Amino acid sequence: MSRILIVEDESIIRAALRRLLEKNNYNIDDAASVDEAASQFNLDSFDLIISDLRLPGAPGTDLIKLANTVPVLIMTSYASMKSAVDAMKMGAVDYIAKPFNHEDMLSTIASILIQQPVEQHSVNTESATQRTEITGKCDAMLSLFSRISKVARTDATVLVLGESGTGKELVARAIHEQSSRAKAPMISVNCAAIPESLIESELFGHEKGSFTGADNSRCGLIEAADNGTLFLDEIGELPLEAQARLLRFLQEGEIRKVGSIQSIKVNVRLIAATHRNLKELARAAQFREDLYYRLYVMELNMPPLRERGQDIIMLAERFLISACSRMNCPETILSDSSRQVMLQYSWPGNVRELENAIERAVILADNHFITPDLLGLDIETRPSLQQLESDYIEQSTTRETTTSHLSKKSSPAGLSMDDYFQRFVIEHQNEMNETDLAKKLGVSRKCLWERRQKLGIPKRPKG
Repeated sequence: MSRILIVEDESIIRAALRRLLEKNNYNIDDAASVDEAASQFNLDSFDLIISDLRLPGAPGTDLIKLANTVPVLIMTSYASMKSAVDAMKMGAVDYIAKPFNHEDMLSTIASILIQQPVEQHSVNTESATQRTEITGKCDAMLSLFSRISKVARTDATVLVLGESGTGKELVARAIHEQSSRAKAPMISVNCAAIPESLIESELFGHEKGSFTGADNSRCGLIEAADNGTLFLDEIGELPLEAQARLLRFLQEGEIRKVGSIQSIKVNVRLIAATHRNLKELARAAQFREDLYYRLYVMELNMPPLRERGQDIIMLAERFLISACSRMNCPETILSDSSRQVMLQYSWPGNVRELENAIERAVILADNHFITPDLLGLDIETRPSLQQLESDYIEQSTTRETTTSHLSKKSSPAGLSMDDYFQRFVIEHQNEMNETDLAKKLGVSRKCLWERRQKLGIPKRPKG
């Protein structure tokens, strides 16, 4: 059970927040000021501190230094970007404006607790404090946080699926940091970035003289991750021969260096990630089916940014605060039109593209006001579903009138939105795939699938 300290001078708010959190199975202590909190409690013993910004005596941000590595969530009635920027610059993990609703508070807390700081070791350096930032309040992300928390308590192999730029490595780090292996190394490997001729040597190591250029024996990355976690990104790019050796490692818990006859026992938890469909690759004999089923113990799906709704704006504001702090820029805000454009844009580069767009805009914003043109997005002029319906009705009416004045067909002018949607999909699905259909209709693939289910529209038969 996570332990949380509330520091709030208004007793009504403090009591209400305490009841809310205790009802949701958090262990709660509270104080009315920074001095009271520091004198009565060992601040390092908490998992999270929630503090009002303005308190009698010292401000809530003073708790950031007093609490060391414990994250501090700042509450403020002064919900300006300026106060948020200042709090984040001082090291606050996040901020929330008062009055807050219960759902926002609970989802913010859940998001922070999944990022708890741990002592992290690398292979060749001393330990350093690190916190993985993975944020979201949409249903898909809250479900993901819950699954991360559950799987982190085990040593199960995990397969993380998602488009490029969605943050699959952040999921792997969150699992590692919440696991019993948190103080051991997490080694990350991008399988697509290593030449095929070197991948086995990089993963498993090699003996001196085992191949041209092998002047010394070398430890592989799997051995370097002993007692910790190995993260294999883009595992779908792994050559078949290396896949066979990886399968043996998963089955036997041992590896053999290239050129060696001796096996080495290792204790490594594997997390793999890919943007490709491994099952389809296995059917096409491009990925070992037995390895696929070894990896498919626990599957986590990272949703694309375009399907995360208001998370887009929340992430944009966080990136904005971070960029302003990093570049020592004064307060910069997003215009309403920028927010609208960001919600309508498809974000093919996902979170990585959003972060880059915000950083670009901060650099270019002369008046500290971000307009759509500063984001540098390749915006397509996409008509709304209502506009498509209107155009379709007009075209259909013209076509039917021209074909025959004696046609018995009813005019499409009386179509409901669902009728239009059904006719459009049925008429165009033979020449369009699901992605193109969704794009043409101006909806997500998930929305298209849900409407198919609702209206009973069958997909075209394959083959």
